Amino acid sequence: MKTISAISISLLIALTLACGYSKKAAAPPTAGTVPAISQLSPDATTAGGPAFAVTVNGSNFASKAVVNWNGTPLTSTTISAKQMTATVPATMIASPATVQITVTNPGTAGTGLYGGGGTLAETSAPMSFTVN
Repeated sequence: MKTISAISISLLIALTLACGYSKKAAAPPTAGTVPAISQLSPDATTAGGPAFAVTVNGSNFASKAVVNWNGTPLTSTTISAKQMTATVPATMIASPATVQITVTNPGTAGTGLYGGGGTLAETSAPMSFTVN
């Protein structure tokens, strides 16, 4: 009887391992909507000046998009899919420089059965801003 039990258990283990059960792979995220910048207002400021707001005009701005100053996210507000504003602290304009401004649309999380899908974060091409 012990031999039959041992054989049965061994057979069940072998069948379980042989089935090759694996979790279904989650779908990868797809490309998101890429924002585009067409104009900055102002497009320059004086070094050592006070904090100010920059208006970014363009297209495809998501509701939670962020304006970046040389890659650093700024406190941003999306007014519409074509316009955003961002606050530039005085510490970021202490010295003369040419700065790259971009806009990043955030990615979205997947909601599929296995957590896949969603979209990737996408960043616009840079536009130069001058600190004189």
